[in-house]
Amino acid sequence: MEIAKLGEFGLIDRLTNNITPQNASTLRGVGDDCAVLHYPDSEVLVTTDMLMEGVHFDLTYTTLRHLGYKSAMVNISDVFAMNGTPRQVTVSLAISKRFSVEDIEQFYEGLRAACQKWGVDIVGGDTTSSYTGLAISITCIGEARKEDIVYRNGARETDLVCVSGDLGAAYMGLQLLEREKAVYYEQYNELQKRIAEAKANGDSQKLSTLNSQLSTLATPDFAGREYLLQRQLKAEARGDIVQRLREAGIRPTAMMDVSDGLSSELMHICSQSHVGCRIFESHLPIDYQTAVMAEEMNMNVTTCALNGGEDYELLFTVPIGDHERIQTLDDVHLIGHITHESLGHVLVTRDNQEFQLKAQGWNPLSDGDTDK
Repeated sequence: MEIAKLGEFGLIDRLTNNITPQNASTLRGVGDDCAVLHYPDSEVLVTTDMLMEGVHFDLTYTTLRHLGYKSAMVNISDVFAMNGTPRQVTVSLAISKRFSVEDIEQFYEGLRAACQKWGVDIVGGDTTSSYTGLAISITCIGEARKEDIVYRNGARETDLVCVSGDLGAAYMGLQLLEREKAVYYEQYNELQKRIAEAKANGDSQKLSTLNSQLSTLATPDFAGREYLLQRQLKAEARGDIVQRLREAGIRPTAMMDVSDGLSSELMHICSQSHVGCRIFESHLPIDYQTAVMAEEMNMNVTTCALNGGEDYELLFTVPIGDHERIQTLDDVHLIGHITHESLGHVLVTRDNQEFQLKAQGWNPLSDGDTDK
């Protein structure tokens, strides 16, 4: 169905007609000029992310359902990174005419699945037309007690540096998808060229063979690499880690999620906390599939882990007194410690050489770097 047949408000009604608020703080959600929220005893956390087609996602290999899921999760992740609890989101879309009503319903299916996982209400947003593809802007609203909020500027000397999960898998998933996309289009363009020649020569038999080959272009074999694809296409916010820290009685001194790359996020924490850090290469958590894929693509796996981005793991610091408790937490890894600012930001390699860390993670505003 063409979106124009429903119109803006008809589309909104279709996408939101059975959304029921789950949070007491949501007094009024979709259906009025504004959502009405009530937070009497806590601080309000607000974060916004914009995702642009061709910059942040490629619909050649990203389904709209996965895109909706990821769009919500990257915002929910920011609230968890402040040690907060996400409660509501607003969703704004700029849609080109090539999308149907069913396409946007698929997007909303993914969006709602992510919100339902963490008990988040969809309370409003906006839709408009686009001449350049799909644009997505999502705002997530959360809450936290004032004394529980964790900022980036709280790291202190001797604090331990920890990260959840593993690093570099999302980046290697992206490299895999981009490689297979290039191979596919190389084959596709070559066949189209040969089809045009066959048409020009009136060779109907060859034309039939080439059209048959075109219709059966091989689907890439991703067996054994499913984890890499999952990390790239279906991001997960680590609210489970926040919960484990709370249950263990551990309050991080600084925290943020790893969206642009571990090295960049470490530099943010160190810069705002006026400290240095010492990170050990041998302690970086790297999945087996990530290491194998990096070797296959002749890439340094440590560089991928430090600078790849889109992991959406939690990077945080804790007082050294929490060392024993941190060691008991599943899926939390101690990768280094905080030092005096004058000592800089050091990576200690497996053979005990020392290098200065550089913030080489993804920069969305850099020239020519628009692959994520």
